[in-house]
Amino acid sequence: MTITLTKVTYATSASAKGAREGHVKSADGVIDLDLGWPGSPGGPKANPETLFAAGYSACFQGALTLTARSNGVDASDSTVTAEVSFGPSEDGGFGLAVELQVTIPGVEAERTRELVEIAHQVCPYSKATRGNIHVTLTVV
Repeated sequence: MTITLTKVTYATSASAKGAREGHVKSADGVIDLDLGWPGSPGGPKANPETLFAAGYSACFQGALTLTARSNGVDASDSTVTAEVSFGPSEDGGFGLAVELQVTIPGVEAERTRELVEIAHQVCPYSKATRGNIHVTLTVV
């Protein structure tokens, strides 16, 4: 099912040149990075999976915080780590998988799991990936 926006509240863009060993820059200049394969010469560099992990973890943590607040829980000190994996896929191409590792200090695991499941339904990244890649939710 395709989800259509009813209103655009924010839009941005970024451009890449040189693919995985090139450069990426956002329109506002906040992101302006050389890219490289993991282990490439010259030290660590960002790659598409790193950027996706950063975006997904931040977005999910925001959805979790809002979800928790609406359920009477303070999750402002929560941490979400997105572990993004890249590799060959069963369709003969390449694909991604994500494990979201979530902790909410002071909140029991079962309650955290409930909030994570709700956040997974409302997070825009989760909506975008649903049915397309394997996403595992882990409470730590």
